[in-house]
Amino acid sequence: MLCFITAKSQKWQPGTFTDVKGNRETGLIRVNPSGKGPIKDEGFIEFREDKKANPYKLSASDLRSFVAGKDSFVVAHAPQNESWGKEETDFVKVVLDEPTKLYVAQGGKGGGSGFGISPGVGLGYGSGGYGGGVGGGVGISLGGGRGRNGGGKTIYYYGANTAEMQRLTDENFEDIMADIMGDEPDVVEKIHAHQYGLKNIEKLVAYFNEVAAAHKKQ
Repeated sequence: MLCFITAKSQKWQPGTFTDVKGNRETGLIRVNPSGKGPIKDEGFIEFREDKKANPYKLSASDLRSFVAGKDSFVVAHAPQNESWGKEETDFVKVVLDEPTKLYVAQGGKGGGSGFGISPGVGLGYGSGGYGGGVGGGVGISLGGGRGRNGGGKTIYYYGANTAEMQRLTDENFEDIMADIMGDEPDVVEKIHAHQYGLKNIEKLVAYFNEVAAAHKKQ
């Protein structure tokens, strides 16, 4: 169901998941398991407590969120004006864990893959964040080769939580990203100067993280 394009994500990674009841388990997670998931039309992950334990599959509707390595994922529904096709329930990566959050997913070809969450269910990790937040690359691929809107286009979303998630577009990019990154005036200035857009958003995120990290050290 989940097909990631980075070699690292194809391996077991240290991770933690939080289920729909709020229980948290720590062990090893594989985010792109092969085969069929436990529930039809849902994305899933594999989990095992340690290297010697037998792995088992967790469907997206079983979970609120999970962390694999440095990357954090939550479960989310498509916005009301969008359809994600086959996988009605799936995962989306948290790129920036700010008051207005930035999410990303990337489809492959064909019918679509989605993410699902109940309205009102937040990120599932409280004020403690996501164990490092935004590490790793943002150009991930969810959906096992079934794209969301044709052709494997990376899609970014924003919102206070996944229930309020909306698509980031060329038209709203400047306003939304300036709001998300408002704590760093130097970054906002470059956004307003049109030095960054959707085409190079990965560079903007990297720059924002660099500037924010430098301020935290001061």
